[in-house]
Amino acid sequence: MATKTLYTAIGRFERRTNGCGRSCPVILLGGKEHMVDMQEMVLWTSLNWRIAKAENIAELCSRTISDTSYPISRSWEECLERLLVRGLVISGNGDTEYDALYDLLSPIYVIPSGGSFFLRALTFIKLTLFRNIPISKAKRLFAKDRRTYQERQVMNLARQALLSTAEIIKCIEKDIHRLPDEESILELLYNDAYTTSDNINSLVRHSSSSKPVTLAVANLYLRQQIIFERI
Repeated sequence: MATKTLYTAIGRFERRTNGCGRSCPVILLGGKEHMVDMQEMVLWTSLNWRIAKAENIAELCSRTISDTSYPISRSWEECLERLLVRGLVISGNGDTEYDALYDLLSPIYVIPSGGSFFLRALTFIKLTLFRNIPISKAKRLFAKDRRTYQERQVMNLARQALLSTAEIIKCIEKDIHRLPDEESILELLYNDAYTTSDNINSLVRHSSSSKPVTLAVANLYLRQQIIFERI
């Protein structure tokens, strides 16, 4: 059986002004700024809030640059490999697509995305006035996200502390709803003789909460409700 592999982008995008007064794309990850060239930015953007197979990445990138004349200087495979080495794109592997999804999501940290009302209002104006997007479609920016019970649990815990998907699984497995401080995470999740940050992913892999939480994290991410981070 062929191994399945899934990819996604990690971190968040911002613009910085360099010494020449020019705007440059920057990805913030792990408390550091990572400069990328335009082709790398295209690939990263194509995978941001998406989970894709390798064979779909070139098509996603082509769609992203379809309205531009930006020249492609190297293959998307080379570009992907560079971003993987730098940790700006991550991959997960497994015998099934779910196994690959769990391998992808279990070690990374979940952060609720911001998205202020003012920013959404500006985006709404931009879409309707300048890009001629129908108002009925643009109004989705203001639609309240409808979440399942598992998704609400994930968001509740992610708002309280910086937790990996595996740590969220263990919290839900142990019926933990409140995390007052960082010390409580150590006491509640790592208070036995064998659980460590290195093995928690494999230990909770077969928990009854593993699959519903993993799918909840994936769905929240695809709906742009969370971003992924590493430390």
